Amino acid sequence: MATQDSKPLDESGSIDPASDDRATYDYTGGSHHRQELVDDLESLIDGDVRFDEYSRQLYATDASAYEVTPVGVVFPRSTDDVAAIVDYCFDHEIPVLPRGGGTSLAGQATNEAVVLDLSVYMNDLVEVDPGARVADVQAGAVLADLNAALAPHDLKFAPDPAAGDRSTLGGAIGNNSTGAHSLQYGKTDAYVEEVEVVLADGTVTTFGEVTLDELRNRAASDGNIESRIYDVLRRVVDEESETIHDVYPQLKRNVSGYNLDRLVQEAASETINLARVFAGSEGTLGVVTAATISLESVPETKSVALLTYHDLIDAMADVDTIVQNHDPAAVEAIDDVLLDLARETEEFETVAAMLPAETETALLVEFYAEDEAHGRQQVAELVADRIPDVALDEAEHEEEDRQYDEPVRAFDVLEAYDEEERATLWKLRKSGMPILLSRTTDAKHISFIEDTAVPTENLAEYVADFQAVLDDHDTFASFYAHAGPGCMHMRPLVDTKSPAGVAQMESISDAVTDLVVEYNGSVSGEHGDGRARTQWNRKLYGDDVWSLFRDVKSAFDPDWILNPGQVCGEIDMTEQLRFGGNYDFEAEFDPTLNWENDNGFQGMVELCHGCGGCRGQQETTGGVMCPTYRAAEEESVTTRGRANMLRQAMSGDLDDDVLDIEFMNEVMDLCIGCKGCSRDCPSEVDMAKLKAEVEHANHEQHGAGVRERLFANIDTLNSIGSRLAPVSNWAETIPGVRTVLEETVGIAKERSLPTFHRESFEEWFEARGGPRVSPSHAARKVLLFPDTYTNYNHPEAGKAAVRVLEAADVHVRIPENVTSTGRPAHSKGFLDVSRERAATNIDALAPRVIEGWDVVLVEPSDAVMFQSDYLDLLSGRDVERVAANTYGILEYLDRFDFDLEFETLTESLTYHGHCHQKSTKKDHHAASVLGKAGYEVDVLDSGCCGMAGSFGYESEHYSMSMAIANILFEQVDDSDGEQVVAPGASCRTQLEDRNDGEEPVHPIEKVEDALRT
Repeated sequence: MATQDSKPLDESGSIDPASDDRATYDYTGGSHHRQELVDDLESLIDGDVRFDEYSRQLYATDASAYEVTPVGVVFPRSTDDVAAIVDYCFDHEIPVLPRGGGTSLAGQATNEAVVLDLSVYMNDLVEVDPGARVADVQAGAVLADLNAALAPHDLKFAPDPAAGDRSTLGGAIGNNSTGAHSLQYGKTDAYVEEVEVVLADGTVTTFGEVTLDELRNRAASDGNIESRIYDVLRRVVDEESETIHDVYPQLKRNVSGYNLDRLVQEAASETINLARVFAGSEGTLGVVTAATISLESVPETKSVALLTYHDLIDAMADVDTIVQNHDPAAVEAIDDVLLDLARETEEFETVAAMLPAETETALLVEFYAEDEAHGRQQVAELVADRIPDVALDEAEHEEEDRQYDEPVRAFDVLEAYDEEERATLWKLRKSGMPILLSRTTDAKHISFIEDTAVPTENLAEYVADFQAVLDDHDTFASFYAHAGPGCMHMRPLVDTKSPAGVAQMESISDAVTDLVVEYNGSVSGEHGDGRARTQWNRKLYGDDVWSLFRDVKSAFDPDWILNPGQVCGEIDMTEQLRFGGNYDFEAEFDPTLNWENDNGFQGMVELCHGCGGCRGQQETTGGVMCPTYRAAEEESVTTRGRANMLRQAMSGDLDDDVLDIEFMNEVMDLCIGCKGCSRDCPSEVDMAKLKAEVEHANHEQHGAGVRERLFANIDTLNSIGSRLAPVSNWAETIPGVRTVLEETVGIAKERSLPTFHRESFEEWFEARGGPRVSPSHAARKVLLFPDTYTNYNHPEAGKAAVRVLEAADVHVRIPENVTSTGRPAHSKGFLDVSRERAATNIDALAPRVIEGWDVVLVEPSDAVMFQSDYLDLLSGRDVERVAANTYGILEYLDRFDFDLEFETLTESLTYHGHCHQKSTKKDHHAASVLGKAGYEVDVLDSGCCGMAGSFGYESEHYSMSMAIANILFEQVDDSDGEQVVAPGASCRTQLEDRNDGEEPVHPIEKVEDALRT
């Protein structure tokens, strides 16, 4: 029996849980001890050691409802580093927690331990053998990156968790992850062939396939740690197999407890794979540093049927029939809660409108197919099973009357075969998380019992009883996701800031666990045990298996230093909550912007739930968010990192407050205000707006520097530069000028300075005699606002806009009595200045808008200033009216679809859009207009260019600016376009500096070039 002599045993010979003081861990080392620990670890490894307060707080949370400050964070560079760290911590009885992307939903990636972030350096695809369909991969490799590297071989790592664009292979193994297509592929354990592991005492070893004879021969209860591991696993196979078979739920989806049933199943063939024990172990048995994984072929094609229902329970009753009769790759549910929210959400309302009005629930059924004809056949067979609507009332619903040849109860069906059509239907299914996680109230849809799983034949009854539990607790949840394997996602709405809410959370968990046991299910079918569900494993499995879990844990980890408390420890699900009963929020300043969401500024600060979406938008997946993470791959520069630090500072978890200079430098400084998070973050955290608010408060407290004030008033500087041109353009050619600017003002010497035009755009317009189209005969009337860059630095773009608009029979004028849009001041946190300028412009423009004029701008960030940021600065009907009638120039041309005549062209363009327009979902208009003009357009799925207004000019930010820019440059190089176009002045400057002074043009200039004259 593999137990430690120091651990008390109960009468059965297993560890007595009540006397085990290593089920949880309390690190009490002070700052002196912490510094000694840092010094020791730095001397042992090549990786990075960070035990400062900011780094520790960054790793205090994952994607769950929990928060635990770690001892410190280490970024190992090799397995040798990991071994040295674990060996040291074993000797000093310090807990260790391996971590990947921090996407865990049950809290298993949070602990008072030394966190090993394997995602930074240990993330390589070491080798792939396409013929054998296997690959050797380091544990920190992100699944999306892995699959991108495998794509040329038409292979993939099959498990597809929703967080696959940021979760790592090590995390997938630790969690035994799967996803929407588990019906086809199963869980991660099916693909783990061998693992390299650092054991609790620092031993590096490999586990893989062994015969039962090898297992028994290597087992020794009194030997070293490896032999004790073999002994306890021998015991599982030889002595406990019957118990395990009787107790474990017979499900495709069960990741609760240790993966012992897999061993027992394999033992029937006299060969078992010990690597699969680590699947689902949550880092409690060893630190997996690399793995050999098996791969699957990428499907030839797919087909989708979206079945619609009047009732959720009818849909649930159909799942078993669909799975048994039709062999789908996925069956996903969307309930009435999500459908109603989707209908009210701009991003999803068009898709939701495709459904019949009476739809209350839908099942998305996907098939893998050999070709389109095969896909159509599979959908046709499914649809042929459907009960006519008139017969629905006569359908039997009782379990004893159900047969696998029963017809499907859906009253209607939508079919999709090409990639775009399928993506549209999947978009509706994937609307669930963004909608549920956008709530800014104290009560939130929390992940704590969301991924329970039951056999599909019990699903309808289980869901009905689950709903009754929620009704009894006076709350509700949405029921969505993986109906096919019986693993629905349900996130009850709970307020854990109140003691009553915490009690409600535990009571719901207790009641639902009883249901799971009753229906032969599992408390976790996907997201693991962690802090949320460990305490329910004893109820699920019983005392005998619970004790066996603890014996397994002790054999692998004698002193319980590896992620202690998880899986079979004594963790209480109501402790260490991020928003617990003692949570307190103090803003420290009065917010000055309009915060229309629930709980206002505080609600936005607390909105990030930690999913790590900001880590997922990388080169392989595109998107806008988060450019600093894409460049540096550091948690500290993610939206999640900044949001967590901001909340922790305001709740007292961080010693510094948000008005400390150090906080601004450490946390907010590298946010470039791209607004990408407001679009790409599932919760729509608006970090650019939060930064503006905090930066403004810091200006009020500490004042602002000369450079910040110069950039905030760039309109004045540009005006002076224009009046002094061309002399102002010669200044930077004087030797030493750039060095002086860097040393005195902090403008990077590597940057070329803006070019000024003697004749501004406004002066050109006046000199030409004003409008050329009569207002009485015009199609529309436009006030073309002279933003500072178009006016003084890039007047050709403004001239082109005028000519194109007039070719479209638009009456164009330059508005009077206006000032700068306020964008530069706003971006630097001078909100009083931007508000004053906004008020001036609204006063000038609102009366004209009421008269029927439209407001159009050439510079995207200034257009978005009117459309979005003015609503944050001002209130009232006038600002709403102006915002609603303001357009970027390409958006305007596309939206009103003017009758323009173009030449026949053969030129191709590479289009890089502006991140502000992408954030407001208006960027597609430019490519549309260029396409109408006859150009072949390659639209880059690019993020920020890295210049970000003044950011790229600032000397301390130059290297980050270029690191971000290099991502864009690679995309440009990979494009087949003959010429690059970009609407943003900053973007064109960044590209100009790269191209030795050759500046790309604004898209409106190419539209003018294409006009038929």
